[in-house]
Amino acid sequence: MNKYSCIIIEDEPLALERTKAFVEKVPFLQLNGTYDNALSGLAHLNEHPVDILFLDINMDELSGIELLENTNIESQVIFTTAYPGYALKGYELNVTDYLLKPFNFNRFLQAVNKAQENLQPSNSLSPTSAFIFIKTENRLEKIMIKDILFIEGMRDYRRIHTTAKRIMTLQNFGDLEQLLPVHLVCRVHKSYMVALAKIDSIERSRIRIDKQIIPISDTYRSRFFQLIQSPKTS
Repeated sequence: MNKYSCIIIEDEPLALERTKAFVEKVPFLQLNGTYDNALSGLAHLNEHPVDILFLDINMDELSGIELLENTNIESQVIFTTAYPGYALKGYELNVTDYLLKPFNFNRFLQAVNKAQENLQPSNSLSPTSAFIFIKTENRLEKIMIKDILFIEGMRDYRRIHTTAKRIMTLQNFGDLEQLLPVHLVCRVHKSYMVALAKIDSIERSRIRIDKQIIPISDTYRSRFFQLIQSPKTS
């Protein structure tokens, strides 16, 4: 498994420890250092560039925004801040994601999956090699996107059906839609997402995948048919 190097620049001790604990839960992240000010973090980056930078905004001496505005950092930058007012500035600085404190692990995982996607060759998800990590029980389960058949909602849980296994997760459909490229796996009903490549047939408002019949609701019908009429290959 590829490991992606990262550091945390955060001047709030509790927030730093929380982010550090989240990093240590993710198998593909390697924490190379934590810093309580931007200048120390910048010294590390100048000597040892990293793949992902978790960066607080409001810090003494040099803020996270000032750090990005005045340096050439090529890392995937994930802002961690208690202030929502900087979201537009983050967009202008092309940061990977913007985590608003106190963020939970699921939201953190969305951000690092996005960074991982950006770090893959050609900056694209290949339907033959792309994967995501899903939180299930007390572990993170690796799932190859090409193996997904469909995902169904079951009260508080989502069940991910793949060619090899079925995985239960508490991550909601909103979380999964953030992780999965819509041209490969898309929502078709309040209780279902389907892998477009695994569809065997479509009849009226029903999709057949293997032996499963999946309804298409009016809410998602238009987007779904647009996707299957103009498929992407990557």
